[in-house]
Amino acid sequence: MDNTNQKKALINSEIALFLRGLIIGKVLTLMVIGGLLWWLLKPNLLSRNSVNSSPNQNFKTVSNTTSSFQTVADVPTASFNYGGSTAWASIRQLVDSQIQSDRPELQLRYVDPVNASPGSSSGIRMLLDGKLDFAQSSRPLTDEEQAMAKERGFTLEQRQVGMDGIAVVVNPSLKVSGLTVDQLQQIYLGKITNWNQVGGPNLPITPLSQRPEDADTVIFPSNSDLKGQTLGSNVQYVYSTTEAVRQLSKIPGGVYYGSARSVVPQCSVKALPLGQTAGQLIPPYREPMVSPEQCPRQRNQLNTEAIKNGSYPIIANLFVIIKQNKGREQQIGDAYTKLLLTDQGQRAIEQAGFVGVN
Repeated sequence: MDNTNQKKALINSEIALFLRGLIIGKVLTLMVIGGLLWWLLKPNLLSRNSVNSSPNQNFKTVSNTTSSFQTVADVPTASFNYGGSTAWASIRQLVDSQIQSDRPELQLRYVDPVNASPGSSSGIRMLLDGKLDFAQSSRPLTDEEQAMAKERGFTLEQRQVGMDGIAVVVNPSLKVSGLTVDQLQQIYLGKITNWNQVGGPNLPITPLSQRPEDADTVIFPSNSDLKGQTLGSNVQYVYSTTEAVRQLSKIPGGVYYGSARSVVPQCSVKALPLGQTAGQLIPPYREPMVSPEQCPRQRNQLNTEAIKNGSYPIIANLFVIIKQNKGREQQIGDAYTKLLLTDQGQRAIEQAGFVGVN
């Protein structure tokens, strides 16, 4: 091969080597640029993915909404009679009005007893007699009431929807630090008859009470040895809590027990702390106590925390009493209970001044 051909071959191999290097360099450059672009765009891609996934997350949030009156199924379309405990008055005013506003197909009509005081006992009797479709009670059913229902071919069920306390109220002028549960019971049995026996002034005690057969609340539990004992001869009977509060403002030594929600905010009476022992007295009101002079600008509020945690000694559970007869009464009793146990119902019960159970 001559020199000319050798030079041409050398030039061609150099050109090929140059072109190969150029191509490899471009490929590497494109890879680097692509990697940089991917790295720079990565946050945007991630945020785009998170945005795209948010509808599913929002859907889950919506699907976990709280229960309301609208979510309850099988609410009957009709008008129903109900009644019972006077302690439920604020629930009837606030909660039941909301139920009927949200569920207009359901109409509830409160019915007063005839020739009897309104209360848990009279409401349950009216339910047994077929005068109510369901009843509201602030005490448990008694064995006698269950037996009476059985005689009539059905049973009664009590379903708890809230809690209240039983408060003891006296004339505002009475100077006494509080009572134990035992002292309260002995007062109503006629064993303690003067306030000086419980650390108060030398003043006769005048206990006020609804008649046991019409009682709205009880201070002698069904499992107590004192259940069924005759009240003292000095007990004066009243028609209602409203009458009792009015009487107490006139009787310096008077005392009455009833729904804490009903009596604690009253201006004309004073609620006493209660306890299982004299060293553990718990007020039924939130401290500090509002004096009668400050009322009605301010009112005492229920000590819901003590009722909720069980430190308050006498709790009154709120029950819906349902007639188990597989008829319209059972249907409305079940539906009404479910409405009260929704999140919306429990909030409304607490707005009415009671303690919820959910």
